[in-house]
Amino acid sequence: MNPLVSALLTDLYQITMTYAHWKIGKHQDRGVYELFFRTNPFQGSFTIFCGLEECLQHFHSFSFSQKDIDYLKSSPALSHCEDGFFDYLKNLDTSDLKVQALKEGTVVFPRIPMLIIEGPLGLGQLLETTLLNLVNYPSLLATNAVRMVLAAKPAPCIEFGLRRAQGPDGACTASKYSYVAGFAATSNVQAGKSFGVPIAGTHAHAYVQAFSSLDEVETLEIVNKRTGNKEIFLPHVLKYRNPEANDGELAAFIAYACAFPDGCLCLIDTYDTLQSGLPNFISTAMALDDLGYEARGVRLDSGDLCSLSNACAKAFQEVQKSTGRESFGKLKIVASNDINEEFLYELKRKGHSISTFGIGTNLVTCQAQPALGCVYKLVEWNGEPKIKISNDLPKISIPSRKRVYRLFGRDGGPLVDYMAMASEEPPQVGDRVVCRHPFDTQQRLVCKPSIVILLHSTVFENGQIVTPVPPLEETRSSIQTELEKFPDSIKRYENPETYRMMVSLDLFDFLHKVWEQQAPIDEVE
Repeated sequence: MNPLVSALLTDLYQITMTYAHWKIGKHQDRGVYELFFRTNPFQGSFTIFCGLEECLQHFHSFSFSQKDIDYLKSSPALSHCEDGFFDYLKNLDTSDLKVQALKEGTVVFPRIPMLIIEGPLGLGQLLETTLLNLVNYPSLLATNAVRMVLAAKPAPCIEFGLRRAQGPDGACTASKYSYVAGFAATSNVQAGKSFGVPIAGTHAHAYVQAFSSLDEVETLEIVNKRTGNKEIFLPHVLKYRNPEANDGELAAFIAYACAFPDGCLCLIDTYDTLQSGLPNFISTAMALDDLGYEARGVRLDSGDLCSLSNACAKAFQEVQKSTGRESFGKLKIVASNDINEEFLYELKRKGHSISTFGIGTNLVTCQAQPALGCVYKLVEWNGEPKIKISNDLPKISIPSRKRVYRLFGRDGGPLVDYMAMASEEPPQVGDRVVCRHPFDTQQRLVCKPSIVILLHSTVFENGQIVTPVPPLEETRSSIQTELEKFPDSIKRYENPETYRMMVSLDLFDFLHKVWEQQAPIDEVE
């Protein structure tokens, strides 16, 4: 549980609104809120819902401590509030709260509620900011990560973003949810410990720069796997040394190989990738091979990653062909250096030999779009539907309690997400289901689903977590399985097809009736 996530992790106006409700006795009125977003990020056609685990922890632990109350009383903005209000906050808990949610990792689309909060009006208001904070970034990050995984296929991706992330919380959240979204590992050791994410990494340029002479490694020993005896490693390397390459760099590789003989992967662009780094690595890898070890490969962190990776692959193939060293056919080429989704597709178009991508800055900062833009809207108050009206059509909310179903076709692929009023009978397999766009009267659809799935389930009720979030590995697997069901046209990078989110005939009529009732009518003379 993150100690920063408490009842005070909210905007001041949530507390001032709650006080205003309390003053007139509305704080115990029943409210239904929905948390959703209006537009998919990264100019794409899908989003991955994440952050539910942190939300459930917050629901379960929500309370104001005496120190919290003392602080609020001391705040100039609240110093005039009556003592009874602070007593209300001190005794407030989530025993009267019911939360429905999508399954963690669900592929979700605009206007589909990610969370549905039902409870006292005051409590629902106090939860808003915290829930938005806990859902916005994990969902945005997971979506960014999934898109990069799709772009990099079949090469796996490793998250390298710790040093560039927005603080330790942002870094660990990025490590957790990039793994959930399909990244293979993280460089973040704390995330490895906290979440069980595999960790990966080798060395930096500073390590190579710390060596200047082969004299520094002349006594280093390594166990010869073929004989079981310890041997000085340097003479084995010198048999293959390229005299034109940098000796300090070679010394660094030798020292690293002795420290990690079964995991030797070297960064080769400190001085000159092809003239020094690559030949120095090949010398070291051949010596390791002589002693029964298999080097892991190289990392490229600058330059033309496409041409450099192809040159490395060609060199490894030549060594394998000329010497019969099978280990050189297994060497990996890892590439990093400000990689983003667009660059991944550019590399794919050009043709490269990169085995693994290390992605940091553009993943964890979500450089292409730094915020998802989730919103939290009241849709029902004391049984009365509520609507947010705007001149900006996407900002008009859909009132009242609703249920959302995913309808699948005969091929097992999703056809449409179908939103209906909570009082309606659910659509049935094989039925003729008429769907309408909530706002565009010209968009209509009739489908006969082969599978119908209700997207939301109760996850928290009566102060208790009803449905825990599955382990990371299970969510990670379910994301990949669900994505595979959607057509490539929705997942593609350029000009993706828009997935349909439509409403029932009853909900369409109800929405427009409430809209007309609440919208002001222009008068002209």
